[in-house]
Amino acid sequence: MTALSLPPFVRLGGGALDELPAALRQAGLRAPFIITDRFMAASGVLERVHALLSGEEFEMRAFTDTVPDPTVACVEAALAMLREGAHDCVIGLGGGSPIDTAKMVAVLAVHDTTPARLKAPFVQDAPGLPIIAIPTTAGTGSEATRVTVITDEATDEKMLCMGAAYQPRIAIVDYELTLSMPPRLTADTGIDALTHALEAYVSRKASPFTDALALTAMKRIWTHLPACCVEPGNREARAAVMEGAFEAGMAFSNASVALVHGMSRPIGAHFHVAHGLSNAMLLPEITAWSLSGAPGRYAGCARAMGIVGGEASDAVAGEALVGALRARNAELGVPSPQSFGLDAARWDNLLPLMADQALASGSPANNPRVPTATEIVDLYRRVWA
Repeated sequence: MTALSLPPFVRLGGGALDELPAALRQAGLRAPFIITDRFMAASGVLERVHALLSGEEFEMRAFTDTVPDPTVACVEAALAMLREGAHDCVIGLGGGSPIDTAKMVAVLAVHDTTPARLKAPFVQDAPGLPIIAIPTTAGTGSEATRVTVITDEATDEKMLCMGAAYQPRIAIVDYELTLSMPPRLTADTGIDALTHALEAYVSRKASPFTDALALTAMKRIWTHLPACCVEPGNREARAAVMEGAFEAGMAFSNASVALVHGMSRPIGAHFHVAHGLSNAMLLPEITAWSLSGAPGRYAGCARAMGIVGGEASDAVAGEALVGALRARNAELGVPSPQSFGLDAARWDNLLPLMADQALASGSPANNPRVPTATEIVDLYRRVWA
């Protein structure tokens, strides 16, 4: 038996944001608390949301101070503002950070607990306030998932929190919100989405349902991401990558991610590397190390992405996949940790802690080849240069 978790109300496609008032009415919600960042406030997107809901029967307020890799302090500040009003739902507007912040605030608004108490392996299924996710990047898939990640700034730990409580009730997936994304952000979030799809497909928790989503997502993202980076206004490519990111989000929310994500979170927490970029740094080498654990599954990824034809053996397809991932990183200008400018001595000193934190997240246990802490340290060293 497979238990699935999916957003019940979805508006998908160009112009979907205009459907926000109707979606709120459909869900019986009228007093949203909006969580976003200063860029969204300055770029006019928040103003557009206000305009859509003004003159209607809605009462709204907005918190605009979310930060990348949202912290406990950021969550607490947003929660304090929410409690000053009477709100019946929380809207996360922006990239993964505002949406992750919104998810945690929605839970803490109802439950007297802390992010540290909610981190995995704890599962928070009892609902908080309803969550509405409006992504403005094509990558995190947070609009489709029942997870959130909050950074404990006291320990530099990215805390993975999971459970049905974090599942958005409404997802507004409008690719037009991504048309202004710069190439670096487009590349990093796109490879993040590709990683979601690939890891969902090779995960030990994969199912036929998640396989279908993951394979379709991989094909869309692999095919169209380069065009998004060189032609930001390419609507066909933007729509395909946005839909692929949403499919990948549904896939990994129900099949889990694996070793790449487990190793990526500590890099983000300790060195403040954007999540999508740290995934991109890791993906080729972790895939190469993991091939022997599920050669047929990795070969299936290569075939779905059009890297090899159906006649290629699993061994040839797997090696071709690794080669193509390395080439794509070079094409999109993905740096190594070393070339990105991370401190070498600090990197080396933190490796044992990062390995322990990666294992503690639980994600590496889903990998086709499950590493020890020593092997994770070796992989971090391999990825460095």
